[in-house]
This record gives sequence, C-alpha cells and structure tokens, in this order.
Amino acid sequence: MVTTAPYGTWPSPVDARTVAAHDGRPAFVGTVGDEVWWTEPRPAEGGRRDLVRRRPDGRCESVLPAPWNVRSRVLEYGGQPWAGTVTARGPLVVFSDFADQRLYAYEPDSGAAPRPLTPLSGTGGGLRWADPVLCPERGEVWCVLEEFTGDRPTEVRRVVAAVPLDGSAAEQRDSVRELSDDRHRFVTGPRLSPDGRRVAWLAWDHPHMPWDGTLVMLGQVTAEGTVKDVRPVAGALGGSGTPGGGGSGESVPQVEWAPDGSLLCASDLGGWWELQRLDLDAAGDGAPVRHALCPGRQEEFAGPLWNLGQRWFLPLENGTLAVIHGRGATALGILDPVAGDLVDAVGPWTEWASTLAAHGSRVIGIAAGPHSSYEIVELDTCTGRARVIARRHVDVVDPAYYPRPRSRTFRGPDGREVHAHIHPPHHPDHTAPEGELPPFVVWAHGGPTSHAPMVLDLEIAYFTSRGIGVAEVNYGGSTGYGRAYRERLRGQWGVVDVEDCAAVARALADEGTADPARLALRGGSAGGWTTAASLTATDLYACGTISYPVLDLAGWATGETHDFESQYLESLIGPLADVPDRYRERSPLHRADRITAPFLLLQGLDDVICPPAQCDRFLAAVAGRGIPHAYLTFPGEGHGFRRADTIVRAVEAELSLYAQTFGFRRDDVPALELHR
Repeated sequence: MVTTAPYGTWPSPVDARTVAAHDGRPAFVGTVGDEVWWTEPRPAEGGRRDLVRRRPDGRCESVLPAPWNVRSRVLEYGGQPWAGTVTARGPLVVFSDFADQRLYAYEPDSGAAPRPLTPLSGTGGGLRWADPVLCPERGEVWCVLEEFTGDRPTEVRRVVAAVPLDGSAAEQRDSVRELSDDRHRFVTGPRLSPDGRRVAWLAWDHPHMPWDGTLVMLGQVTAEGTVKDVRPVAGALGGSGTPGGGGSGESVPQVEWAPDGSLLCASDLGGWWELQRLDLDAAGDGAPVRHALCPGRQEEFAGPLWNLGQRWFLPLENGTLAVIHGRGATALGILDPVAGDLVDAVGPWTEWASTLAAHGSRVIGIAAGPHSSYEIVELDTCTGRARVIARRHVDVVDPAYYPRPRSRTFRGPDGREVHAHIHPPHHPDHTAPEGELPPFVVWAHGGPTSHAPMVLDLEIAYFTSRGIGVAEVNYGGSTGYGRAYRERLRGQWGVVDVEDCAAVARALADEGTADPARLALRGGSAGGWTTAASLTATDLYACGTISYPVLDLAGWATGETHDFESQYLESLIGPLADVPDRYRERSPLHRADRITAPFLLLQGLDDVICPPAQCDRFLAAVAGRGIPHAYLTFPGEGHGFRRADTIVRAVEAELSLYAQTFGFRRDDVPALELHR
C-alpha cells in the first residue's frame, strides 16, 4: 500500500536520536605491529574521540575510557593525534588529549595509566602537539609543537620538535628539543628518510593557505639528532625569493619518503594535485629534477591540507604506491610509479578519507559510498581483494528509507559548471499528491576550500525520508575539480558561492524538480556564511539555517578568529587595506536590513573559529525588523557540533523551521519558537 500525503509530512524511522548516534566518522588510521588502530567519535560521551584497536583475530576494542579524548587542537582543526609502535612490553602509543593538550605515553597491555610527556601551559590553552612520529631508537617522538607566546590567537609559533619518551619534559619545557626554527608560520610533522639521515616537512606563511602554496623543507639529521642545512627543495608560496617564484604559488599538501630513499610529493603545479618524485641526489644544492608518476590524468591525487598528517598516498615496501585519487569522487588505487599503471580497488566505495596506513602487502583506509557509512577497509595488494575489517556499515533503519542521490552538473552565470549531488525526497510507501512539487534545501558545505562527498548521511536521510529534498552544491571554490575550479572563489567569496547555490536551486525549480516557493538554504562555518550572504542577496529562499557562521568580515580579519585562518580573507575577499569597502558590503552583518526570510541561527558558545560575538551583533542588527528567527546556543560546543543532545536539538529545530515556513505539520519534533 502506498499512502498519499503532502511532502514534509511523511513518517520516518530516521529520527534525530539515530542521526546523532551515528554522527561523525572514523579518522587517522594506523598500524601498531599487526594491529590496525584509529580514532572514532563518541557523540553519546560528550563528543569525545576514542582510540580503537583491532586485534589480529578481528576483535575491536576501545583503548582509552572516557574522559580521555584523543584529539589535537593544533591549528584548531587538529591533525594526526597519535602514533604507535610495538616494544618488548607490547604496544606503545603516544597521543594528544583534548582537555589539556599534553602528549601522553600509554602501554595499554601494561595496566598502567597514561603518563604525561609534555608540560602544562597557562598560555593559549596549553602547548599543543600534532602529527607525531615515534623514534624509539632515539627515545623520542618527533612532532609539531604549537606554542602560544601571548593571549591573542595570533601570538603563536610553530616548530618541529622532539619530545623525550622518558617523561623528562613532563614538567620541564626546556627538555623539549626544537629541530627547526620558527622562520615559517606553519609547519607539518617531520618525515624521516629510511636511513634516518634526512628529514622533510612542509612549511608556509601568512597570508597563504596551504592550498595556495607551501614549501617542501629538507634537512640533514646529524648523529646527535639535530637537524642542519635546512632548505626548501620544492613548492612555492608565490612572489619572488621562493622556489618556482612568480605570482602564483605551488601547493604541496603531502611529502613522503619511498623505501628506496627517494622523496615523493603531491604538487598542483600543473593545475591538479599530481604525484611527483624529486631527484635530490642529482640536484646538489639546486632545485631537484622532478619526475611525474602518473601524468596527464587531470585528477586530484591529494586535497586541501586542513589537518596535519593527512595522507592521500603512501609508498609501499615493494615500490608501488597506494593512492587516493579522482575527480569529484575518489578511489583507492595501487600505482606502479615506473610503468605508470594504476589499478583501483573494487568495491562500493566512492569516497576515501585522507588517511592511509600499510602493513606489509596490506593497505588500510577509511571509505564510504552512497549507500554505506564510513568503514575501515583493507586492500590486499597481492590478491587485489578489498574487504571491510572494522566499523562495517550496519543498516540501523530499513535502507528503503535512504536517499537515492545523483551527481549532476549545472550551469551557473557565464555558463560555468557547477557540481552538485541531488537527493530527491524518497519514501518506500509514501508519495505526494499529484501535481505537488517538493520543498528542497540547498546545502552549502564548509571550508570553503573543501567539498561535499556523495556518501550515505543519515542527516540527509532524515529530511528526504520526510519528503524534503536536499541539494549538496560543490560551488566554485570546492576541491576535487582542479586548481582552476578551486580558485574561482579568489576575491569572490560571497559572490560565486552565492551565485552557484542559487543556480542549482533555480534549475531544480525551473525543471519541475523542486517547488520554487519552498526553497531553503543551510550551511555551517563557511557554509553558514554562504547561507547568510544568500539571504541578504536574494529573495529566492523561503528560509535558511545558519550554523556557527562568519557574519562580519572585518571582525574576522582583525582578531576574531584563530591564527590559521586569520588571513584567509586575503585570498577570499582581498587585502583589507586595499578593499575595505568590500569587507563591509559583503558582510551579512551590514546587509541585515535586506533579510526578508525566516532563519534559524545555531552557535556553539566555545567556538574560537567563528565566535558567538558575531552572532550577537548580527541579531542586534535584525532585532525589531519583524523577521521570524530563532537563536539556539550550545555550551561546551566549539566549531561544529559533536554532542548527541546538541545534534538532536539542532536537527529537530531545523525541521520545525521548515514545517512552519513551508506550511506542513510535524508533531514528532518540538515546535521551534520564532521571534520577531
């Protein structure tokens, strides 16, 4: 029996509690001996990140109980928070705990509690550490140290450092050895050559972001464990005085050593992040000779470096490389760098997270697909067989309620391509009355230098199974489609993203896929900016949901955000000193008088990236204008929501906003009180 009922009113087993319980995904996979380890979210435990191990017999178990939270705050977005090895006493893991940001050493089979390796700091929320590399033969762990020198978020320095494993630095900052100087504002963790004689890392400086330009730094490791003769050997920040020079930079988001001692990197010098081998020995002190490993494919073999320690490729013992690559969607493949042959793993996965590990002939990654959540996947490179070894997707509701997405390409202004994933309303036994068109919500992803993957997301299913369509737009500026597509947003944030989202919404309405009177827009972080900017620029949308957004460009550019993105607007908008009017003209704060549509504003009170102060000023500008709106704040939440109760409240409030705006009734969620 098929029941006829208006869009938006359909019953669904995908409730907000189910959405919250399965929010987030595993990350930072690695191997410790014969075991596979990774971190995964615990929404029901305050949103902490747990460290999980898979034993050789397949048993998976938590390594650290609550309240341990394996998560780094370096760059505020964090990075690889742990590293492990095997000693005579069993596994040894070093990890960063979110609460105090100290590094801890832990031997889980010993029965002893984790012991601190680094001291506390009262400045800047603590010394912070990320992207660790264990050097047990030296009795150290090498990693990135982020150290605040004052109370302002930009009073900070970052270096590559060595921390003793014996705990002697737990109370003594001077026992931490600095391996690099702080000539560069940002550095990644070190990569030691197989013979231990050389070390490489990435560096960049304001106002560049790592997808604008980075430098590959190379140093010699002395017998005493110091690093000397450090010099850049690849990459470019743009301008004179850097390798490559010229006006544009060269982004290298990852560098690794091959087993034969050659240095490999991903470079976007040719317009796509492609793999290259750097011939260091032939270079002397000059620029190394480069060899493309898989040329001419016009695909991405890397992505934007938002988290330190991301890996899109990994050299294997037999000389081949495991690579994550693709255009839009991604695949895991094995590349023969000599012949240039590339063979992909077979399976249902269309999106691979930027994390890889290897153990012998096995490659381990994290992948998802349109009908499955993120799983831990192992590829046997000898047999070519790929299988799920942990976090296997389980249908927590009947998959008949899952969306049926399609990837499409639309045309924006001037005929430019705009990529999007379209999730029409879908229900196994409900349909809408003949002639009724469905409401649609455009989702603008964060970043903005990022992208929305087409994978199973229960939050999308929450809406589509109730009769509300979702359109995820990879607007100009998104990654996965080459550097030219990524750089469409240069100087055009608040213009191109707004236009591209509107182009998709209008196209869906014009072709009869969506109801033109019931279009909405939502997004978080940079997506929150795009949502707010859209509501002040067009009357296309009937309402919008704005989460932890940027609302005041001038404020964000002058001390209201963290150091990593503090000069991001130099490329997204333009230098503040040169185009001050543009900062005001595009800010939703100064265009609040143009808003005519109801909106929901969601904000974590502990957010240091997009702080609540911006929301407060925006609401003051809206006050008294008669625009229905609601403002929900969440203590204990930072940038992005991780706690189950927060996610439940946010999802249900969003549905209530659509019900009130689009004119259908929902009795299964609390009514959102809209103020004027």
